Amino acid sequence: MKQYNQWNEVKKDVEKGKNIYFHEREIFYGHLGENIGFEQSGKGENFVRPILVYKKFNNKVFLGIPLSTTEKRGKYYFEFNFKEEKQSVAILSQIKLIDSKRLDRKIGKMSIEDFDNLKIKLIRILS
Repeated sequence: MKQYNQWNEVKKDVEKGKNIYFHEREIFYGHLGENIGFEQSGKGENFVRPILVYKKFNNKVFLGIPLSTTEKRGKYYFEFNFKEEKQSVAILSQIKLIDSKRLDRKIGKMSIEDFDNLKIKLIRILS
């Protein structure tokens, strides 16, 4: 069951928050909220999910790619490790513009090699 009312309360606090400084390739927990249909939602009481900063536009907004630890294969997914003990999957089909107020805390950084390979794959599916 979707928890839109709970997300609305969390969202009010997120909006009041401050912008967090970020760089491309960094991975943050971010408040993605409760979304509709197959859009990737956050989890837990704060509706957070790991997000990869793909493209920084300025100090307040970026293109972000939601991450998952659930094994997913196919042309719309990119598997990588940013922490040795966990396999992560970037859900390329869910790329979206994200405000830095949604960011909660930094949890890692994607390697340059993985980031370059992710870019190649993303460009292929968008072409």
